[in-house]
Amino acid sequence: MSERAGDPASLVEEHAAVLARLRAATDAIGEIGSRPDEQGICEDLAAFLCRHGYEAAAVDVRPEEGPGWARAAVAGDPKLVDRVEPRHEERAPHTYADVAPGGVAVRVVSAPLEWHGRVIGSVSAVSARATAPTEHETATVHDAARLAAVHLGHARRLSATERTAFHLQQALVAEPGRPHPNLEVSGRYLPVGARTLVGGDWFETVRLHFGRSLLVVGDVMGHGLDAAVDMNAYRSALRDVASTDLPPHRVLRQLDSVVADDGGLRPATCLLVQVDPARGSATFASAGHLPPVIFAADGSADLVELPVGPPLGTGVGGYEPVTRALAPSDTLVLFTDGLVERRGEDIDVSLARLSSLRLRPGSGPEELVEEVLQRLDAHHAEDDVAVLAARLRERHAT
Repeated sequence: MSERAGDPASLVEEHAAVLARLRAATDAIGEIGSRPDEQGICEDLAAFLCRHGYEAAAVDVRPEEGPGWARAAVAGDPKLVDRVEPRHEERAPHTYADVAPGGVAVRVVSAPLEWHGRVIGSVSAVSARATAPTEHETATVHDAARLAAVHLGHARRLSATERTAFHLQQALVAEPGRPHPNLEVSGRYLPVGARTLVGGDWFETVRLHFGRSLLVVGDVMGHGLDAAVDMNAYRSALRDVASTDLPPHRVLRQLDSVVADDGGLRPATCLLVQVDPARGSATFASAGHLPPVIFAADGSADLVELPVGPPLGTGVGGYEPVTRALAPSDTLVLFTDGLVERRGEDIDVSLARLSSLRLRPGSGPEELVEEVLQRLDAHHAEDDVAVLAARLRERHAT
């Protein structure tokens, strides 16, 4: 042991440095990874280093697919890292000198972001001081890099899981059947939240005989994969029952019986509308579902009043039809409750908000759906949203 090692002043200094490193490690745990996405993690890491002794920091990542590197985050003075050449391929932390713009000499502490034996990124912390960073300042970079790498790896794993869930939903929520050409339709599905990619809301169109089409919107209780699987079962059963060309209330009765006998599916609400363009009429039947709305040519809205039977799966039945005229200029909109419901608000107030909308006159189904979603702020809804709009296609004389 050297003389200095036993010097009380040196021991105090060393003790203070160790405490500073421990405090920095504790801060890193609280500050890095507060956001679960890759961009947020990189920004947290760069900002953390600038709060702990460095004038600038840059984080680069290796994309999951494809060659090369991409700069993900910069904190502090960007000029100090603009011309600093990151050493991405280094598998161990290292310190080196470089020259920033204006001939400013800087010292760079670089560390890899390594996860499960693979370098997925690197961080460069830049100091403009004349002296090199101390051992403990350098260790702070290394510790923060290791922590960020773990968060970054988890973020990428989560992202991969979300992609799988999205593709699964695309498979479950297959493109709905096509109605007759005499009906113009548009539909949208919005899952609740940024990370819930599967749910129980759905819509469907079924082509019937004599130019008629059946429009369907349904909502299985709950969210996530289980609800999506049950939704797919409802959808398949409905297609089978609807192929018998029964009126909507009898389709619901048959579907309710099938689901009740199964016993393994969650309850669901459902609204059916059989559109007959030749007669200019629509026949409605509801199983515990909210009523549809019809937008007239002038953009005004009218809620369709209809009796509401019990949700599907109870085995009780009791569904009644309602028929009303449908003009060529009318646009019929079916939706799930996520479009209108707000926490703590009476449903009548929610429906009144929809029926009070005045949309741009003459909008087609696709434009109308987009406007309704925007006007009701459906992209920030508290529940899944499914919307299906339909309008009789005008026939031009030849």
